[in-house]
Amino acid sequence: MLWLLIIIIVILLLIIFLINFYRDPARKIPLGDNIVSPADGKVIGILKFKQDKVRVNKGLFGKIETLAKDIAKECYVISIFMSVFDVHVNRAPIDGKIISVKHEKGKFFAAYDLKKSLQNEKNEVIIKNNKVGKVKVIQIAGFLARRVVCKVNKNEKVIKGRRIGKIVLGSQVTLIINADKVKLKVRVGQKVKAGSTILAELV
Repeated sequence: MLWLLIIIIVILLLIIFLINFYRDPARKIPLGDNIVSPADGKVIGILKFKQDKVRVNKGLFGKIETLAKDIAKECYVISIFMSVFDVHVNRAPIDGKIISVKHEKGKFFAAYDLKKSLQNEKNEVIIKNNKVGKVKVIQIAGFLARRVVCKVNKNEKVIKGRRIGKIVLGSQVTLIINADKVKLKVRVGQKVKAGSTILAELV
């Protein structure tokens, strides 16, 4: 009987975990000229870049590389870590038109190849807004759960806070915005919620 009880408890815990993981609560989207968080989680990095290409680290194992020059000459790069306990639905950070959707599969190279190392699966969505210009949302898959879901297409119009996809079993979402067009309202270590936490205000 003990083993049966253990199995039942494990199954119940698994059901509770899955219900928690796949939840999709409604969010109150703030009005005004601002950029909201594209993901639930914790802000783990805010960097200012002028380089053409940006390298974003993904935890201890992995990284991605992306262009910043296709957004602006000087950019803020904001990275949000999503734990398995966070809501995993991603939302549009601003109103605009989707001008690009680009998906890249993850790659695993030999550990001694330090230039390549581990590269995560990622999906890049660029949204063009009339006031701030272009904003890039990068969905980055985890080391184990390598599945990114994107629910928007090129030339599609989106409104701020709309659901644009999710990352199965979570990982990280990075946002690249024009540094000259915004004033940051977020700090490293802050907990944020997709669609409702203001990351920056337009100037």
